[in-house]
Amino acid sequence: MTTLLIQTESTPLTVNFPFLVQMTNEQFYEFCQANGDLRIERTANGEVIIMPPAFSDTGNRNFNIAAQLGYWTEQDGTGIGFDSSAGFTLPNGAMRSPDASWIELERQNALTDAQKASFAPICPSFVIKLRSLSDHLIKLQDKMQEYIDNGASLSWLIGRQNRKVYIYRTNRELEILENPEAVSGNPELPGFILRMVKIW
Repeated sequence: MTTLLIQTESTPLTVNFPFLVQMTNEQFYEFCQANGDLRIERTANGEVIIMPPAFSDTGNRNFNIAAQLGYWTEQDGTGIGFDSSAGFTLPNGAMRSPDASWIELERQNALTDAQKASFAPICPSFVIKLRSLSDHLIKLQDKMQEYIDNGASLSWLIGRQNRKVYIYRTNRELEILENPEAVSGNPELPGFILRMVKIW
């Protein structure tokens, strides 16, 4: 069965298609292509999640996050960055689209051109998610841990509502920063510092 979860500001709407089997990767790719204006992810269980567009203030803050990561990426030169429109197929089968992400050049270059032209079968090494008003904290925390479980070495969940940054690392306890002025990517991303003044 194919299940669509449509996120709203309160409770997600669930639409079940009992006569449709779970989409294959190819069918899911075609579904995303046919609905290019939608923000779509898929869970490891095959549930398709349709998310509302980001509000303008969230979009602006996502832009500021991507701009800071992009500047560091150009200076550092060891990897490439991605914005919120990029989707990745994780080893567990989920297709996720973080707000900003980064992958080492060596790992990116190991992908074929065909893989790069689709939802690449790779988990970013570093991901950032900015929580919006419609996002449920516990579900986002699970998603950030999912990135770590699938190969990311560092993931950040930024909660504007409570001014907290949740930092996930491989084989480390969750770290929570209260209203930081900046967040450091060391040692995973040497020298990367996210200034929070335009994020809060």
